[in-house]
Amino acid sequence: MAKKVSILIVDDEESVRDSLYSWFVDDGYVVECAENAKKALSILQSKDFDIILADIKMPGMDGMEMHRRIKKLDKNPSPIVIIMTAFAAVDTAVLALKEGAYDYITKPFDPDDLSHLIRNASTEISLKAENKTLKDNISSLTSVDDFIGESPAIKKVLKEIESVANSNSSVIITGESGTGKELVARAIHANSSRKYFPLISVHCGALNESLLESELFGHEKGAFTGAAFNRKGRFEMADGGTIFLDEIATISPKMQIELLRVLESKTFVRVGDNKEIKSDFRVICATNKDLKSMVDKGIFREDLYYRLNVVNIKVPPLRERVEDIPLLTYHFIKKYCTSMSKDLITIENAALKQLEEFEFPGNVRELENMIERAIVIGNGKVIRPKDLPVSKNAISSSIESLMTLKENILPQY
Repeated sequence: MAKKVSILIVDDEESVRDSLYSWFVDDGYVVECAENAKKALSILQSKDFDIILADIKMPGMDGMEMHRRIKKLDKNPSPIVIIMTAFAAVDTAVLALKEGAYDYITKPFDPDDLSHLIRNASTEISLKAENKTLKDNISSLTSVDDFIGESPAIKKVLKEIESVANSNSSVIITGESGTGKELVARAIHANSSRKYFPLISVHCGALNESLLESELFGHEKGAFTGAAFNRKGRFEMADGGTIFLDEIATISPKMQIELLRVLESKTFVRVGDNKEIKSDFRVICATNKDLKSMVDKGIFREDLYYRLNVVNIKVPPLRERVEDIPLLTYHFIKKYCTSMSKDLITIENAALKQLEEFEFPGNVRELENMIERAIVIGNGKVIRPKDLPVSKNAISSSIESLMTLKENILPQY
């Protein structure tokens, strides 16, 4: 049930207080009254109100001074203040608006006008509350706190994320498959000033040249067979936010040229159209390839490489952060016990030692898969060595099966 909007009425005239009290209670608001500014400030020390409806002319402290003192209370969220005034004091009410009041209304009141004003203020309160909730939710999506580990290697990555997040510089994230490159991209975006705009991801390796072009730039209806409607491209969707280009090393020479032009001009044209579209985006790329080596071999454009590689963040493989394996293991145990509605289990020291001694060619992703598998097939309250497929033959077979499954379930475009 939605919280009722609360109103504090401050006026030295009892008839005004009684009339307003009756009106607003009948309209479903929570209402309280004060006969002067001093009494109102006393009430505000212990209670919060969404709207304060205050007369500007009162004995002792007037409405203007009360408004200034309300601002100094530093309420969060701050209440909306509406000034009530006689027609002759409109200039003073306008001054109150300049000092942050929401609006003013002149006496005698038209009940419909006053109700309309309060409804507008109530709508603004609701929108502010929804906006705060949305911002809080966005801020919690991915942060540096989502990285599990205390090793020097991972701390270095976290420091790099924090240092680069609030710039608009292009970033290339490098590292082996399964190390968490997309998590790094999400953390950079979530800690940046662009976090309230979208992070748009594109898996470049999953699309051929023509489909990738349509995916990035969009297309017009009839641009090619199957283009039954206009479609926005990912660059257009990322306006104000960030575009994450995964597996950037896989794009064709033609797409490298197109991408370079877009990065330099921040404009592009939909497939089948000739109208330029502008978009303000930040680009973050990821690859498990050595792009510099590809540049030296003429496979990847040097100008594009330097355009993208303003900042390089290398995500370490799991074998270089062995001390993080226990923390990651317990994190994944909690995660999958919760998702499977199972009682929290633990892991034997011998099993944990096996994990610490394993090289993990599939990195963190492989460790996560192992723990999920152990919880699914294991019996009892403890993960034992026999529950972990850490022998070379077993794990090679497991990785091969996973890669085959991944190829089969990739989106078909």
